[in-house]
Parts: sequence; C-alpha cells; structure tokens
Amino acid sequence: MHPDLVKLVDLQAHDLEAKRLRDQMATLVRHVAALDTKARATVGQRAVIVDLIAKEDALRRKEESEIADLRVKLERNKKKLDMTTTTHQLEALEHEAAFIRSEIARIEDAELESMERSEALEAQRTLADAAVADAAATVDRERVRAVETVAADQTTLAQVERERTALRAEIVLSSTGDNSLSAYDRIARAKGTAVSEALHQQCTACQMMLRPQRWNDLRDNSPDSTASTSILSCENCGRMLYYDPARDSPGRKPVQVESIAAQIVRSL
Repeated sequence: MHPDLVKLVDLQAHDLEAKRLRDQMATLVRHVAALDTKARATVGQRAVIVDLIAKEDALRRKEESEIADLRVKLERNKKKLDMTTTTHQLEALEHEAAFIRSEIARIEDAELESMERSEALEAQRTLADAAVADAAATVDRERVRAVETVAADQTTLAQVERERTALRAEIVLSSTGDNSLSAYDRIARAKGTAVSEALHQQCTACQMMLRPQRWNDLRDNSPDSTASTSILSCENCGRMLYYDPARDSPGRKPVQVESIAAQIVRSL
C-alpha cells in the first residue's frame, strides 16, 4: 500500500471524529435551546390561563354588582306597588318586576357558568404549574449535562486536532505527500470523505462494483504487500481506495481477468 494512504486513512478517521464532536456539541446547544423555547411556551400557556381566570373573576364581580343594582330596583318597585292606585300602574309595575326578576335569574345563571369555567381553569392552572416546574427542571438538568458534555468534547477535540495537525505534517514531509494531501482535501470538500475501503470488490462509499483489474490491483497494493506504487481511486465516485485483507472473505481468490482476445475467441 502507498505509504501516504495509510496516513490518509488515519487522517480521515481523525477528521470524522472531529466532525462528530463538533456536530455533537452543536446538537446539544440546539437541544437545550429547544427545551428553553418549550419551557417559555409552557410559561406563556400558564399566563393565558391565569389571565382567563382573572377575567372570569372580574366578570363575576360585575355580575354581582348588576344583581345588587337590580335587587335595589326590585325593592323600589315593591314600594311603588304598595302605593299604586290604578290598574294600569299596577300592571306596568308588575311587568317591570317580572323583567327585573328574569334579569336577576339570567345573570345568576351566567354567574354560575362563570364559576364552572373558573373551576375548570383552576384545574388547568394546577396542571400548568406542574408543567412549568417540570420544564424548568428539565432545562436546568439538560443545561448542566450539556455544559459537562461540551467541556469533555472540547478537550477531546483539542487532542484530535493536535493529532490531526501532526498527521498532516507527516504526510507533507513524505516524497509525494503534498500532492496526496491536496487530492485528499479536494475530494473531502466535494464528497465529505476522501478515502474509502474496497470490500468484496465494492467501493464501500458509493457501493459500486470495481472492475476486476482494479480489484486485483488493490489486492496487490494491500497492507500485506510490499508494493507501494500509486494510490488507486474509485472510478465511480473518485475516492481513494484501500484494501484490508483481514476484512475480506477468507480464502477469496483474485478475480480472473479475461483478455480482449480471449473474449473474441470465446464468442466465436
């Protein structure tokens, strides 16, 4: 195997680990932010319930005041009834009294409905209080966990970055390392990863089959081989390929490559 390729495989492992750590830290920050948003929404929902309870209380105070005013009018009406001398006045006062009593009954019914709504709202406020407390506790707990995890990830990331920088320096110092590293960076920017394992005559990155000749060349270029010619690439995705015989099927034989002449003769 090409000496640079061994280091490039290791470099990619470090790059992927660094990306995983950065992604994990970013995910934790988003997770805590989402929980905080949810907690604020829960507080807002509770505030709406509290506001509705206050409005129902104010409505009942108004209704009680209206009932008190109507009762005063009813008392005055009774006094007028005692003093009336004509049938016409009597009928008018009785009609007015009936209307006042119906209004009092209507407002009392509305007041009862308001009390029932308040009871339901109070039950909702109890649930909202529990939800707010639970959301706040969850945010606090997850924030502490996120801070601890991010701190550990930053320490690990710093170590990975040091090792990654050292690896890149080693590759540059090799005879063809500058070209290998440039190719690695170019492919990684375009594809996300630059190196792929060839396994069972397949590129494990794009899952495309390799030509028999390319597969045999990779096997000859394996880590167990003393050859270190060139870095072979996948003809489909362009990633650099490496072959590890330890991961291949036991006793797997090289693919026989039939020459063009032999194919022509066989077709006759």
